[in-house]
Amino acid sequence: MSSRQSAPAAVRWTAYIGVAIVFAIACAFLAHWQLSKNVARTAQLELISRNYDAAPVALDRLLPAGATLDAADKWRPVTLTGHYLTDDQLLVRNRVHEGTAAYEIIVPFQLTDGRVFLIDRGWEPPGNRQPTPDRIPAAPTGQVTVVARLVPGEGLPNSGAAAPAGQVPSVNLPLVAHKTGLADLDRGAYGELISEDSAPAEVPSAFESPSEDPGPYLSYGIQWIMFAVMGFVFIWYVIRSERRARREAAEDAAAVAALAATDPEAAAALEAEASARRMRERRAARRDRDAQDEDALLDDASR
Repeated sequence: MSSRQSAPAAVRWTAYIGVAIVFAIACAFLAHWQLSKNVARTAQLELISRNYDAAPVALDRLLPAGATLDAADKWRPVTLTGHYLTDDQLLVRNRVHEGTAAYEIIVPFQLTDGRVFLIDRGWEPPGNRQPTPDRIPAAPTGQVTVVARLVPGEGLPNSGAAAPAGQVPSVNLPLVAHKTGLADLDRGAYGELISEDSAPAEVPSAFESPSEDPGPYLSYGIQWIMFAVMGFVFIWYVIRSERRARREAAEDAAAVAALAATDPEAAAALEAEASARRMRERRAARRDRDAQDEDALLDDASR
């Protein structure tokens, strides 16, 4: 077989391999993305496991006045003693709890040393006849000892700082300080309430524990790696099939040429038989591809 005859196949096979390489690069990028998310999620779960149910410590031990919460201390319980500034209570709107756009109740808390720290006391669902809750349990008055979990302040949503009077769109500590007029409000973190002593008779709904679901990221990352490998396997199968078909065609042509010198009729019959066999193989391959396409459509429809 001359180089002129083999060149189109070589070019085609090179193109196949090039496509497989590009596909593998895309799969590698997606696999890295999913595996990176899995690493981040694993770190989050380890942080929750280590901190969420830890023994409470004094606020100043983890978060001195003016400091910013260390990421490694998120969810750590702390104790605070002082009193609530109930006149500065606000509602945080559009908080997802139990499938509703609930409201969280935030109240500044002044410690005995004068420091002002924000406490999120819990949440309440929307009212039956109005968006705001039907009831907002009042914070206890007088001196109270509070146990709360430290969480970092939030950014503003894309919609900005707009909210009805007495509400904020997120627990953005500078915005809360502006809304309440408490310039000395601690900006380093705020606390999600665990308990109050003395506890009032009526309290907001408690926060749910963070999800311990690791997510699908690891399995997705492995799938993308498998897709990359499968791409090369598929190209190998295509090239192998083409080479086998070319070899069989060459063998058929050689057999027909050898027979043509002695028995032209037998040579013609052999050529027709070989042509019919190749046609059946192509039809079988086409039916396989059609069946695969139908399976893929059914899979998409069932999702």
